[in-house]
Amino acid sequence: MVDAGGWDRRSLLRGATVMAGAVVSTPLLGRAPRARAEGGDADALFKAGRFEQAGRAYEEILRKDPTNLHAAQRRGYVALLANKFPDAEKYLRMALHLAPDDKDTNYFLADCYLRQDKFSLSAPHWRAIGEEAYAKWFAAVQGEGYQVRGDIARLPFQQMDPMPLVEASVNGGPPKRFTFYTGAPNLGMRASVAKEAGLSPVASQKIEYEGGAIWAYYGVLDSFKLGDIELRNVPVGWSSTESGEDVDTDSDGMIGTWVFYHLLTTFDYAGRSLILRRRSPETSRSARAAAARMGAKPLPLWLAREQYVHSRGSIAGSGSRVVGVNLGGKGGESAAVMVGETAERLRIRTDYDRPIGTFAQSHPAVTYPCYPKEIRLGDAVAREVYCETNPNATLAPFGFDIPTAFFHCFHKPYNITLDFTDMHLYIARGKAT
Repeated sequence: MVDAGGWDRRSLLRGATVMAGAVVSTPLLGRAPRARAEGGDADALFKAGRFEQAGRAYEEILRKDPTNLHAAQRRGYVALLANKFPDAEKYLRMALHLAPDDKDTNYFLADCYLRQDKFSLSAPHWRAIGEEAYAKWFAAVQGEGYQVRGDIARLPFQQMDPMPLVEASVNGGPPKRFTFYTGAPNLGMRASVAKEAGLSPVASQKIEYEGGAIWAYYGVLDSFKLGDIELRNVPVGWSSTESGEDVDTDSDGMIGTWVFYHLLTTFDYAGRSLILRRRSPETSRSARAAAARMGAKPLPLWLAREQYVHSRGSIAGSGSRVVGVNLGGKGGESAAVMVGETAERLRIRTDYDRPIGTFAQSHPAVTYPCYPKEIRLGDAVAREVYCETNPNATLAPFGFDIPTAFFHCFHKPYNITLDFTDMHLYIARGKAT
């Protein structure tokens, strides 16, 4: 995230560490004046997660004032959240024309091109915001990235807790045990696994991490095989201590959201498996039909800041709100983590006598146990379930309010499908069909 606080991806080198305190606590982007439109406040609509209405309000502003940088940037951001790339590019290019050096606009464009595998187009925008390693990384991807071979794969969980693990092959090598987490961006692996696979970095950077320093390396992997699905030409990262040792040995690597949005992915917690399908309009229709047979209605799916999955849910009778949906990673015992402001406003019973030392974005944090009467994601409900609250978390880290995020423990009775073609999330009780 662009601001004086630095990039949040630097805190996700080990995505599994950002669980119990993981309601994002980074500051808002954009400090431009609020954009107002007749009949409503565009920024207020955006902050409330009423994205389509906010988009129309920003368009109204731009019809009257085509030089309004904030409105152009926010209109592009609204489109990017829903992967509506033509609109995102249109308005973000408009914003860039108004302010070529604006860091937020360059970041959004970098992300926009990255999601479309237009790596060479993303590179100059990473460079414009000072991310030279990322610029070199994506400039080095030649040809089509994330080539998909095969149609469907079912990967049984090798374990469920403390984090789910599946097997995958790196450059045709023997099976390795990978975890997955939608709070992490790219495919990552241990330095020793990268070395065994013959990977060479195309870029690197030294990063301060938990009071020390590590080296992050970036390269391009020839083959990543997940059962009967193989991905070719995949951007990959790995990290090591200054002495060259592995940073994390809990697994051989982590599969992040960038991999999952190239596929139609079902996180079948109830069936203890990860189901991957080639992404297409046909598989989207099939997923919708399968969800309907299980009684699951389509929920909206939004993607913010490269990897963060969002949909609609509620807590303690809050009504429908935008919520974070985190799949995989180190689960812990908490079904959801909520912002302290939310817990106080909804009068959720909180045990402030039991502070929990944890990490939020890999920085030390303190959370507290809390017990909402109900948390809900679509028709999936948990009542009187153990959760945690982070008093220092920011309610609107991405510009819109996110009162809570759902985690590993909440999902266990369900199967959850992320459809990045139609931008829908489906959650249904029981095993996937």
